[in-house]
Amino acid sequence: MRQALWVSMAALAMLVALYAFGLMVMPGVGPPFLAERRLDMPIALYAHLAGGLVALAVGPWQMNSRLRALSLLRHRLLGRVYVIAVLVGGLGALALATVSMEGLVTHLGFGMLGVLWLASTLQAYRRIRAGDQAGHRVWMIRSFALTLAAVTLRVFLPLSQVVGIPFADAYQAVAWVCWVPNLVVAEWFVLRTPNHSR
Repeated sequence: MRQALWVSMAALAMLVALYAFGLMVMPGVGPPFLAERRLDMPIALYAHLAGGLVALAVGPWQMNSRLRALSLLRHRLLGRVYVIAVLVGGLGALALATVSMEGLVTHLGFGMLGVLWLASTLQAYRRIRAGDQAGHRVWMIRSFALTLAAVTLRVFLPLSQVVGIPFADAYQAVAWVCWVPNLVVAEWFVLRTPNHSR
């Protein structure tokens, strides 16, 4: 069961990473507001897309204990790549949150996501630098749960349109729904894992 969940999570993360790559290399792909961001805030947009896709592509392999046990050196190298990717993607996200569609609710939702994404990743990095492996693991679970907001956003937003929720309402909701449940699940996972560090 656990392996099936990991495979599903990794597959969805890779699909969204490929989508982000497509947005970067094919300017005509994506929703209309991206064309505006490409003109108004190209550095923030491409930083967010590049950082996000790398974090999505690297994260699942860091979360797999079997793969982690095969090579600690590879785990450390990929971990550094992940941290840099989140820093780049998170800073881009904070800039983009200030101009997100549908107003203050989305500015705050996406802005809080960006702040927590950066903070949890930096905390994970601080913990491993201090030799606290258990604390590092807990904060990385939180960090990657927030990385996966890119996946949950692309699940919830289309579903909201299928069931007929007006786009403006759905987008305001998804600015929070894409990451708050992820953090709840991450905390549940942390609390049920033996020897967790708070």
